[in-house]
Amino acid sequence: MTNRIGNKDVAQQRSKSEKARIKAQNIANEAVKKAEARAKYRNAVKGQPGQPALAS
Repeated sequence: MTNRIGNKDVAQQRSKSEKARIKAQNIANEAVKKAEARAKYRNAVKGQPGQPALAS
């Protein structure tokens, strides 16, 4: 749940530009997570359980 100001949520008080900036930031953070996951399993053999490839 979001924080509240009086009877309204904080999210309701955000401007359009702020919402767009937060959305872009979330998308960028997700892209970083995906890239790290891809790098981690880049050399893993499909269908075989085992240690994921070490990415540095």
